[in-house]
Amino acid sequence: MSLARFGVFINTSTVHEAVEQAISAESDGFFSASVNDHFYSPLGQAETPQVECFTTLTAMAMATSRIKLAPAVAAASFRSPPLLAKIMSSLDAVSNERAICGLGAGWQDKEYINHGYPFPPLKERLEQLDETIQILKAMNSQEAPTYSGKYFQIKDAYNNPRPLRGHIPLMLGGSGTGLLKIAAREADILNIIPPTGNGKDFINDTVATVKFNMDVLKSRIALLHTMMKDIGRDPEEIELGGLALLGLSEDKNDPGLRDIASHLGFPDYAAAQGAPVTLLGTAEEARAELRKRIEETGVTYYIFVMANPVSQEIFAKDVMPEFV
Repeated sequence: MSLARFGVFINTSTVHEAVEQAISAESDGFFSASVNDHFYSPLGQAETPQVECFTTLTAMAMATSRIKLAPAVAAASFRSPPLLAKIMSSLDAVSNERAICGLGAGWQDKEYINHGYPFPPLKERLEQLDETIQILKAMNSQEAPTYSGKYFQIKDAYNNPRPLRGHIPLMLGGSGTGLLKIAAREADILNIIPPTGNGKDFINDTVATVKFNMDVLKSRIALLHTMMKDIGRDPEEIELGGLALLGLSEDKNDPGLRDIASHLGFPDYAAAQGAPVTLLGTAEEARAELRKRIEETGVTYYIFVMANPVSQEIFAKDVMPEFV
């Protein structure tokens, strides 16, 4: 029985590079490959080349045969809900049912505004995310999907061919209380990440990165489980996941690993090694840390941003076999 599942977060400037990395990840035995859904790269500048999420995932699907395809995560408000349902159904079909529907409420305000999208308050974005999920569910399972909500309405929104399995696994990304409420009711997977309410992702927000420690992660998981129990849902029905920066080396004293910790804002290397948003060290240290995290938190699905190609090589060869 698998103890954990591991994904690769692909951040690249071209579709061809993304395809090559997906092929490499599949060859290395990774469970999933992900790309982000942005107009402005969250790991670069506004001018940094940024490929479109679902075009890239489709190209990756055509070049692979086993690895799952998981946007991490798509902004629900970039596409109308019925269009998103059709796109997800098509990705699932072209990949032979390998799609995971990664969704979030969106957070990078500048890319919304500069590309002509409204950027309403978080409460409204979460309400829209919730309605989007209801439309996705209807269009994946109903013969003549119909839904009427506060923000979106569909009638006879035929989605043929519908997904053969009738349901594409839903992975929600975030850790805020509003998002957790939706996840408790709807998610199959929760990708728990630091808050991004100030317009930065965790790699570029040192304050949020350092603040989101293991105690905070555990408190968010406990809140999710309480919410699930309150509505009569078994906490085991949601797989817990997280996004982390992976930096590995054969040298325990590699200064490059310390540089990663410093760049992320940690006061020292030990603090970075124990943070849920990183996995740093040698293969032996990574194995021990993963065992500890799985036991203490129940997080079993890790999507890694690779610090460098060597980190992926070491992980695939010397860490992953113990857990899959």
